[in-house]
Amino acid sequence: MATPAGRAHGSAFFQEVVAETPGNPHLEACLQCGTCGGSCPSGADMEHTPRALFAMIAAGMRDAVLRSNTPWFCVSCYYCMERCPQDIHITDLMYTLKRMAIQEGLYRESTAANAPGFSTTFIDYVEQYGRSFELGLITRYYLRHQPLSTLKIAPLGMGMLKRKRLDFTPRQIKGIDQLKAILAKAREIDGS
Repeated sequence: MATPAGRAHGSAFFQEVVAETPGNPHLEACLQCGTCGGSCPSGADMEHTPRALFAMIAAGMRDAVLRSNTPWFCVSCYYCMERCPQDIHITDLMYTLKRMAIQEGLYRESTAANAPGFSTTFIDYVEQYGRSFELGLITRYYLRHQPLSTLKIAPLGMGMLKRKRLDFTPRQIKGIDQLKAILAKAREIDGS
């Protein structure tokens, strides 16, 4: 049986993850119940369930955690957090692990090595238009990171266009200047 994260929270890596996560993620309260993994729509694609990842963090398995694809498959739906009996901020922890994996370059050794490129492309569109632009997102991502695979996804794109699930041009939200001011302030606070 796995040791609950709370019983082994003395590892330096555990303390670092908690310190790098905004607020109090309550990671030491993990009971290893598995509700998070059972709730996750992406769980089947993850190398480790969130529960297993938290046990690995408690055990100080830094490289294995930061090479894991688990944080990259988190879709930020917050369902795991909603269902967690211990109020652990699972999604926030996943963002922390993504940030740490990028800073240390260990994401390149993950089976989700292209995820940061996709994330950056997504963020560029949100910052520019206030929302995602799916056609541009997928096109730009594939052309930058997997140019030979672009033709493979064309039929999917054509089907989505035919069903009016994709726009040909991006649409900007009302109040984009307010969003840009908020993002600028966040960067200023973050120091980046």
